[in-house]
Amino acid sequence: MELDLENPLLSTFQDSIPSLFLVEADHMPSLNYSHCLQLTDFDISVRQEAISLISLFSSNFNDPFLPYLSINYLDRFLSTNPLMKTKPWAVKLIAISCIGLALKMKETEYSVSDIQNEEGFVFDTETIERMELLILGALQWRMRSITPFSFVNFFVSLFKFKDPPLVQDLKARATEIIFKAQNDINLLEFRPSVIAASALLSASHELFPLQFPCFQKAISSCSYVNEDNLLNCCNLMQEIAMDGYESVWEAELSSCSTPVNVLDGQYCSSSTNSSDTEMTKITSSEATAAAIAVKTVRLEREIKRRKIRQKQIKQS
Repeated sequence: MELDLENPLLSTFQDSIPSLFLVEADHMPSLNYSHCLQLTDFDISVRQEAISLISLFSSNFNDPFLPYLSINYLDRFLSTNPLMKTKPWAVKLIAISCIGLALKMKETEYSVSDIQNEEGFVFDTETIERMELLILGALQWRMRSITPFSFVNFFVSLFKFKDPPLVQDLKARATEIIFKAQNDINLLEFRPSVIAASALLSASHELFPLQFPCFQKAISSCSYVNEDNLLNCCNLMQEIAMDGYESVWEAELSSCSTPVNVLDGQYCSSSTNSSDTEMTKITSSEATAAAIAVKTVRLEREIKRRKIRQKQIKQS
């Protein structure tokens, strides 16, 4: 059966939710993986090169979930099998083997031979199969990866939306943020459910700022979510979310007509004690410039949102 990243378990959606939260840690890299990556430039460069190769190999498949699944396999493998500097060719072999495993799980018509012929270098079938078995051993044969996409529908259900097109807009934006977040090594320590919740909070604040407090309360009160981890993940996620869009917390800045504290809106939990944080003031001119920038991004976002809705109308 083809792997559906939104519902990786074989049971029904509602019945699988507790199971997803229970076993999601088994589908993550080892606990110290992100810390180890930051110790040497070599480890970071190996991961970046492998990700670049995976992106290159999968560019013609028109399936963004394929490289996401491949990189999930990559990180879980590298967290238990660090590469030696004397084996630079191994990066290509691992990348193509991760893609091969993902292709098998997605049950596509493509194979690694299609990738190799196009990219101009070839590993023999036996070599790739040996590497795939090595990767599968590191994964403990857990190929039906539980990713942030597995939790998106659950968290969206907490928002009580009544307009299906708005739900699709929210999920589409959250998906974009999740894709970007995968390349950030600082987010590798967070569980998939926390990444999904943080991405949805980021997306909801951009698209529905007035309803954001309700969304935030709904997710924070969820019994499956650790609020401290959610807070930390949200703080990291905002840098990813602001790439081409309004920052998660810039709406707070644009609503002020006087000089504001740039850290006032940084945290997604009202329990944060601002007195413990060093505050940096900005001038009125800087606040005005920031407000203009926010309005510009809002206009671009509104144009994109209209295009999405027009496309949905044509498809309906």
